[in-house]
Amino acid sequence: MANANQKKIPETDAIFNYVHSTNKIADETEGVLRISIDTKATVNIGPFSRGGCNRYGLAGSDHDFEPESKLKLFGVAIPELDENYFFFTQSFATSDFMVDALESLWASIKNRIDLHTIVINSDNGPDNSSRRSQFMNRLVEFAKTNEINISLVYYPPYHSKYNPIERVWGVLENHWRGEILDSIEKALGLARTMKWKGKNPTIEFVKGIYEKGVR
Repeated sequence: MANANQKKIPETDAIFNYVHSTNKIADETEGVLRISIDTKATVNIGPFSRGGCNRYGLAGSDHDFEPESKLKLFGVAIPELDENYFFFTQSFATSDFMVDALESLWASIKNRIDLHTIVINSDNGPDNSSRRSQFMNRLVEFAKTNEINISLVYYPPYHSKYNPIERVWGVLENHWRGEILDSIEKALGLARTMKWKGKNPTIEFVKGIYEKGVR
């Protein structure tokens, strides 16, 4: 249940009750897989301090300047399997980028697990909201093409931290805290060596350009 000190809307408790009951049914039903999705804050590539210096004593820059590159990160967690999948791009984390990532994930798991339904836990971000026409259009196409049912289960506004993938982001931050991410390869390599319940995430660097505002 939500922390009493957090901002709430009149429907918060009802939404949480729905999320919890739906997730429980999904976890207990054969042929249903629950996943958690989210984008992470932009990762700036460059000699930034990230706390002053790295764990080897190498000092980083203590002032702001334009990063050499920027990475967007979209993550998919599968709580039942303790598996995590990270998709990086130098472009924008748009609806198309997210669904392309889900399609890539589907290709890797469809032969391992016999599924008829995917339940997606998410917050109501601007590019994965149920009101985002391109996101919904791509999900419908994905469901039809792969003959799979998709159920969207959104956490209440202001409570995205309860989305399971958020815990994974916390572990990733602790893992590369104190490191200077001065190259894309360094960022991908550190993400690849992170462990969640003894397992490393699967990392994919997605090339190509994703345009904002596609409808």
